[in-house]
Amino acid sequence: MRNDKCAGGHAALDNADAQYRKMTETPVSHLILTLAAPTIVSMMVTNIYNTADTWFVSREGTSAAGAVSVVFSLMAIYQAFGFMFGHGAGSNISRKLGEKHEEMVKTYASTSLFLSLASGAAVSLIGLLFMDPLLRLLGSTETILPYARQYVLWVLIAGPLLSASCVLNNILRYEGRAFYAMIGLMTGGILNMIGDPVLMFGLDLGVSGAGISTAVSQLISFVILLAMFRGNKTISRFHLRYFARDIRVVKDILAAGFPSLIRQGLNSFTTILLNHQAALYGDAAIAAMGIVSKVTFFISAVAIGVGQGFQPVSAFNYGAKKYRRVVQAFRFTAFAGTLMLSVMAVICIVVPAPIVSWFRDDADVVAIGAAALRYQAISCLFLSYSIAAGMLFQSIGVSGRATFLAALRAGVCFIPLILLLPRLFGIVGIELAQPCSDILSTVISVGVTEVYLRRLLKDAGS
Repeated sequence: MRNDKCAGGHAALDNADAQYRKMTETPVSHLILTLAAPTIVSMMVTNIYNTADTWFVSREGTSAAGAVSVVFSLMAIYQAFGFMFGHGAGSNISRKLGEKHEEMVKTYASTSLFLSLASGAAVSLIGLLFMDPLLRLLGSTETILPYARQYVLWVLIAGPLLSASCVLNNILRYEGRAFYAMIGLMTGGILNMIGDPVLMFGLDLGVSGAGISTAVSQLISFVILLAMFRGNKTISRFHLRYFARDIRVVKDILAAGFPSLIRQGLNSFTTILLNHQAALYGDAAIAAMGIVSKVTFFISAVAIGVGQGFQPVSAFNYGAKKYRRVVQAFRFTAFAGTLMLSVMAVICIVVPAPIVSWFRDDADVVAIGAAALRYQAISCLFLSYSIAAGMLFQSIGVSGRATFLAALRAGVCFIPLILLLPRLFGIVGIELAQPCSDILSTVISVGVTEVYLRRLLKDAGS
């Protein structure tokens, strides 16, 4: 048994050394694209299954489509905790591996996983106890509420697993194992796309069937992602004995992950605010803006995927004090993300109405959604730089700047615009709020980031 333990220990050390060489010596463009490819694929599939829910539920009517938009903001809350603990653990893990301090990896990983499960369970408990008030707070109208109840029940049951899956996914990525993360996310996503029509129409469960399908897919994704940490595939491990006894570990996780909480939390809040503003124009406006949000998130997933391929490269090389590689990686990420994202954005600019009508063939939904989609697709051309900037600061542990940039798009810029523009331009103001926020946040991101990059290059030359 002792020899087996020694062999396992040597295998883990060899694995860590090989990963260090890969992350610090491979050309950054090749490395980022290698890590980004499975992330982009998994995000695309995840977004396809999110839009599949919208598409299938839309067959039940405009109010049912609005229910998915309402509940989506609750799912963003689970993701907010999951991404906070996932990015918080992953950033610290990747930097520790870059510094060749592998002994703390298991502690960061286990602490984050169990904290995400606990926070997700707390959200679910509150939601189950106060379901109707919560749905109204999320922006549900009285006509949307019956459908939202059916869908949200299963989201609340599976919510803690959604938070935990975000942690597992991010730790795999930060260790440079994006392919394993892709397998877990894709499997759940594909099963959800199969489950929706079977449960909704085959078994005649309606909107509840879509909720059950979502819950089952999240359970399966969690199990598969957790299985990826067995054997010698990864350095991270999960067990209660690894849970941090030192509060400084929790502080490290929260400091690195707080920008994700701000970003996702504000995304949820602003979705609620958007739903309330759109509700003044009826269920069609809520459904239209929900469809547009799903489509534009699908587009931006390309830039996010490239950025997530960049994060472990940035964190690893920052920990190894290879600052010039960090700057090179950032420049490539911003350029590659813009190039890839532009292709999809142009399609939405040219033919927005058919895309919206594919989800819901309602004249009011299409009229509102087509204009909003065109505006948001135009603003998507500016997104890649600001996404990469936020991921840069978060990955290297500069939490102040990361938090500020995370708050820009969803909060600091968007909230005043969504409150002001509808007063001035009516429904057009609702359609313009997010695009204007995206462009403004990118301009600010450039100013903040370029100053820091020059400082990194100076440190690299000293």
